[in-house]
Amino acid sequence: MGKMVYLMGKSSSGKDTIYRELMRDPTFHFKKVIPYTTRPIRENEEDGVQYHFTDDEHFHQLVREKKVIEDRVYHTYHGLWRYFTVDDGTVNLEKKNYLIIGTLESYAKTADYYGRRYVIPVYLEVDDGIRLQRALNREMREEEPKYEEMCRRFLADSEDFSDEKLFEAGIRIRFCNENLTECLGRIREYLMEFV
Repeated sequence: MGKMVYLMGKSSSGKDTIYRELMRDPTFHFKKVIPYTTRPIRENEEDGVQYHFTDDEHFHQLVREKKVIEDRVYHTYHGLWRYFTVDDGTVNLEKKNYLIIGTLESYAKTADYYGRRYVIPVYLEVDDGIRLQRALNREMREEEPKYEEMCRRFLADSEDFSDEKLFEAGIRIRFCNENLTECLGRIREYLMEFV
């Protein structure tokens, strides 16, 4: 039976970098789970790679078809953005291992949907000062930086990933991602127990 490894962490904790490294690792043979979003596509993103970029009408159609596993709505500085996971026929836990990035809330709902023993949480954490600098550096590279949204996300993370919520979701192990090589080594060792 396959597993779904669920990467989580506050904004700018290095989830994308860890994701890319684990996807390249031949030990695990991970397949992608591509979530959906109604937010605008960013520079250097491609539809169907990081996300399936869609709109509210399509989201509501998928809800009516009972295909939405979990969804989150964010009231951003630039309007309402939805992020959601869909049972679109691409996940086969009978035969394959998967890797996905999400929030604590999306992890809990996905684990309930597929079964907790099949969804393995990997929570990344980084000092807030380092995260803030990483977020600022990334935003400054954008053609149209969205600093207000960056700040909103940074502040919202304190509540979204509070110690209480991490405990309630069953997150007992945390991976410090201030040194990428060390962090990846610890994650790979941890995953070998499951995958």
